[in-house]
Amino acid sequence: DAEPWDFGEVVIHQVIETIEYVLGTVSHTASYLRLWALSLAHQQLSVVFFSMTLVSGMGAPFPLNVIAIYLAFAVWFAVTVAILLGMDTMECFLHTLRLHWVEFQSKFYRGDGYLFTPFRHKDILARRADE
Repeated sequence: DAEPWDFGEVVIHQVIETIEYVLGTVSHTASYLRLWALSLAHQQLSVVFFSMTLVSGMGAPFPLNVIAIYLAFAVWFAVTVAILLGMDTMECFLHTLRLHWVEFQSKFYRGDGYLFTPFRHKDILARRADE
């Protein structure tokens, strides 16, 4: 009952698997590069925000620099929380999404199982009513 073994079919299957592996590796690398670019943008924005706010406040003459530093700190803090914290949250979300979607789906997932049917109380009650 076993099917005959065909060497050509095995070679074709292995070539397809090799192409999928190489494409997956390139895709994973590109995905990590996107996260790296986001981290680099975060660092550059931090430097810009610091130099545009706190350094400007520190450059004022003595009597004004005390007030200027307090005001510059308030602006720096608001901008940092609003933009950089938002970027950090997005970075964490994208990294988690990348791990679940790209890594898991390409390495471990095989759609060879049975159809998923979600649990619903309505279905159970309908079956009991039919009995």
